[in-house]
Amino acid sequence: MSVSERGRELALTAAQAAADKKAQDIVVIDVADQLVITDAFVLASAGNERQVVAIVDAIEEALLQLPEKAKPVRREGERQGRWVLLDYIDIVVHVQHTEEREFYALDRLWSDCPTIEFVDRDLANASDGAA
Repeated sequence: MSVSERGRELALTAAQAAADKKAQDIVVIDVADQLVITDAFVLASAGNERQVVAIVDAIEEALLQLPEKAKPVRREGERQGRWVLLDYIDIVVHVQHTEEREFYALDRLWSDCPTIEFVDRDLANASDGAA
């Protein structure tokens, strides 16, 4: 069983919100076959603590703007601003400082799971305009 339609919508909305705040290395991982507690992980990095918090705020705001508003049921790590976890049941968002992302290597830990393609709409629009 792969990610639910709701999970996909939340994950891609969160990924775009992160991209809008200049997050780096955004990856959406379909973990539905491996975990029963969530459908997808959204991973994003930032170079400093302030940007981590800004990305988290943007994700929360974007998910509240959806027709079926989504609020995290759990939020961890915000005080330190190095690794913030947002649990939306259908998805779990990890916004990490670049150093934490490299050290904990969630990408490698879940490398056997398929990824969900995410293309930043600003990059897609730029390439469409260049063509």
